[in-house]
Amino acid sequence: MTYAINWDLESIFPGGSHSEALKKRLAELSTEINHYHTKIEEWTPTLQEADALVEIIELAEKCTNGFGQCGSFINALLSSDVNDQEAKLLMGELAAKRPVFQLAATVFSKKLTVFSDEDWATLLEDTRFAPIAFRLSEIRRDGKELLSEAEENIIHTLALDGLNAWSEHYDTLVAAITIPFTDKTGQTTQLSAGQAFNKMMGDPDAAVRQSLFDAWEKAWSAQAALFSDTLNHLDGFRISTQRLHGVEDYLKEPLEYNRLKKETLDTMWATIVKNKQPMMDFLTRKAQLFGKEQMAWQDQDAPIILGEMKEKTYSFDEAAAFITKNFATFSPKMAHFAQSAFDNAWIEAEDRPGKRPGGYCTGLPESKESRIFMTYSNSVNEVATLAHELGHAFHSSVLWDLPSLNQDYAMNVAETASTFAELIVADATLKEATTVEEKINLLDTKMQNAVAMFLNIHARFIFENSFYTARQKGLVSPQQITDMMVAAQKESYLDQLGSYHPHFWAAKLHFFIDDVPFYNFPYTFGYLFSMGIYAYASEKGTNFEDDYIALLRDTASMSTEELAQKHLGVDLTKPDFWQAGINMVLADIKTFLQLTEAFVN
Repeated sequence: MTYAINWDLESIFPGGSHSEALKKRLAELSTEINHYHTKIEEWTPTLQEADALVEIIELAEKCTNGFGQCGSFINALLSSDVNDQEAKLLMGELAAKRPVFQLAATVFSKKLTVFSDEDWATLLEDTRFAPIAFRLSEIRRDGKELLSEAEENIIHTLALDGLNAWSEHYDTLVAAITIPFTDKTGQTTQLSAGQAFNKMMGDPDAAVRQSLFDAWEKAWSAQAALFSDTLNHLDGFRISTQRLHGVEDYLKEPLEYNRLKKETLDTMWATIVKNKQPMMDFLTRKAQLFGKEQMAWQDQDAPIILGEMKEKTYSFDEAAAFITKNFATFSPKMAHFAQSAFDNAWIEAEDRPGKRPGGYCTGLPESKESRIFMTYSNSVNEVATLAHELGHAFHSSVLWDLPSLNQDYAMNVAETASTFAELIVADATLKEATTVEEKINLLDTKMQNAVAMFLNIHARFIFENSFYTARQKGLVSPQQITDMMVAAQKESYLDQLGSYHPHFWAAKLHFFIDDVPFYNFPYTFGYLFSMGIYAYASEKGTNFEDDYIALLRDTASMSTEELAQKHLGVDLTKPDFWQAGINMVLADIKTFLQLTEAFVN
């Protein structure tokens, strides 16, 4: 089969950033928001007015889906062409509608607090509200912490040119970043940030990686003052908003968003820290295979090519066939879904200038579809990334028939489905290895994920803790931020790397995303949570499929601890669960060290 490497956006809104259908939907959205606002203002929160509450929830769902459909489409335009100025204007137009909707949601949330606890319990027994009781209770809880409607409206309105604007400003800055690369013939080309990153971290030539890393650091450090302003004001807005609500703990918001106890988060990190030395032993051995004493930052994801081995590559079509074949061993429904995504051109995969770096999956709630964005480059890593994003899309697909409130799963459990899909592909590639050299190469590829989750992301978490603590006291200089980044990396990597990435904080999009604070630890949580699910799935085979889908369907309907207890029978506040997942990684490290011993003596 030959599949399209560019996604189909025309079936969503034909005409791109000049789409008349999009303009019509945006106009309809404004009308729906106003109707929603009016209904809430008219509503009296009593048990006798339950019918009106049903209508309000339906209107909220319509508005939420409209924002999701339009936002995903416009963001897709911007991702595939960072210079689409019309799309930037459309994103601004959509963002301008949000404060009115947020004001209505604020009024709704505050009105739910009017119910006495007794009446609230009675209301949730109503069959129309029982399925969404958990989410309604979250909204009521949040309503108790809100300021007045006027004050909340001011905050949301100011966020357009504050929090949201600084996040968008980061995209503008990144679009202007180019990295010069001189090939073996002496020809120099200007690479986009996304192109340079893929080549810097994945090229088999150490000299190429070093040259690109030097140019990469130089490019980001040259604009450090601009990125520092952006980060300071983006997170400064967050901190100011938290203080206005009487919140001094900057982790309160991300923990509540992820429906996670701090005890669980602390236990996860503490268990990881106890097991870090084997990870560093792995990196040191990998460095030795490269002829170095210690691992350099840019070599962490570099492929290990030993002897005459040729690194395995997959064309996009081969990757599609490989993924669907191996998904089927765990879930025929998952495989069928992936095949449908390829058949219907849901994936933007082309390697070309002008695209944003990175990859993501976005949902289209009105179409009940997803779209996947990435820059595919034929490596085993890219096959894993493609599987990762298809895992996200599958997760969304099993929820489309639920109320929109029950589709609003948090990021930590969102990363569970994606990482589970990635693990399937990683183990499948390992099973196909025919030589020791190839197995070493593929074990290393699999381990790159664990390194990122346990070391890189922990460094991000340590850094953000340091930055937020300092930012609460005032502006933080570019040099201070850079020093914090290096200190965090040294702490996380046990100060055992040969070099670090001082301006990682500027180059990493995740620090500049406006909707979810602390966009880091959910990845590690999802990775380890999926390890437990994967072990369970390996025992049950395709009989696991229904259990897996049942777990995914509950991801927005209970706390994370309750989800784990219900579907896996584990207590996330205890180290046992986390250690079990880490032990699977340690087993891979042991195998890697045994297989590579002959190549370093």
